[in-house]
Amino acid sequence: MQKKDCFYLGKIVKKYSFKGEVLAKLDTDQPEIYEHLDAIFLELRNNLVPFFVESSQLHKSELLRIKFEDVDTEADADAIMKSHLYLPLDLLPKLEGNKFYFHEIIGFNITDVNFGNVGIIKDINDSTAQSLFEIDRNGVEILIPMNDEFIVKVDRDNKTIIVETPEGLIDLYLEE
Repeated sequence: MQKKDCFYLGKIVKKYSFKGEVLAKLDTDQPEIYEHLDAIFLELRNNLVPFFVESSQLHKSELLRIKFEDVDTEADADAIMKSHLYLPLDLLPKLEGNKFYFHEIIGFNITDVNFGNVGIIKDINDSTAQSLFEIDRNGVEILIPMNDEFIVKVDRDNKTIIVETPEGLIDLYLEE
């Protein structure tokens, strides 16, 4: 399994017991859907290694307490501390309508209701207060906030997102 075929689930943040249990902080709004997994990939020395889950349960709402098979001591748990957790993409719940995962829209075309074709989504910048579409328009980078009020339609069949941005926003990037 390669990282490109997976999504980031979270990170092991601390040991929970002397029996090898660990607590993982999950990067999700719905931690409960990951409470009963059979296996999780851990990133160890830049490789994804499958670990089988003996038991798991939510702990204080945002943490997942996990007991992996063959991780039976504090030393075993220390060996996987701070490891990133991954799951295969096909385990992601399917999103409908105008909801989407960031990874699935890379390469989609962005069209503005008033402006017309804007360009291709090359990345998502989620390091700011509001996530941004990073769009390539013939070598010019255009940033559009991922605001629900701007997104008119996500057309998965045609790999297009239709937006309606405030007048002049796109022109700001195109003026010389």
